[in-house]
Amino acid sequence: MTAFLTSLMFVFLAEMGDKTQLLAMAFATRFKTSTVLWGIFISTAANHLFAVEVGSWLTNYIPINYIQIAAAASFILFGLWTIRGDELKDEDKRFSFNPFWTVAVAFFVAEMGDKTQLATVALAAKYQSVLPVWAGTTTGMMIADAFGIGVGIMLGKKIPESFIRWGAAAIFILFGIYGLHENLPAGLLTPPTEIAGIVLVAVAAFLVGRRSQPAPDAD
Repeated sequence: MTAFLTSLMFVFLAEMGDKTQLLAMAFATRFKTSTVLWGIFISTAANHLFAVEVGSWLTNYIPINYIQIAAAASFILFGLWTIRGDELKDEDKRFSFNPFWTVAVAFFVAEMGDKTQLATVALAAKYQSVLPVWAGTTTGMMIADAFGIGVGIMLGKKIPESFIRWGAAAIFILFGIYGLHENLPAGLLTPPTEIAGIVLVAVAAFLVGRRSQPAPDAD
């Protein structure tokens, strides 16, 4: 149950403001919401099954402690990635099948190498469990995209995107720091190195957030 709930939460957070969530909102303006959600479900289930198999395979060749350190570090990177944000680059217009397959194929392609897929690989490696992680990440994607569609339809732009991004990123980064604290060798965890690491992450978040801000309009 821990693997399922953790996977659900992390992928839900990773999907906030992600390009696949934006893709879901874009498709919801063109097709029926039920069609969009079914397309997302099928593509996510297939994509994340591949991801958890990769993550489980890694545990056969890499010591679990190294995997846990890498997973914790990746959570910090996912947090920074979330701060940076994503934007659509015509992914919603690249395919012209019937509505269901248009959504399914577009989502499968967009998810390849995306942070939610990489988070799924890291979670499967961390928990060494296929079914709970697969079910959790797929459920997390569905909830996040349904939430995004609902917010987009009912509230439009009333909830600041930056608020959602920074809240999700903060949780990612805090879990990453905690994971490193729990798994790095004790000899490395001196107060100066821990403080320096936290400061480095804070500076990185500030710089990424500053770069992600839109440029002011020219007069």
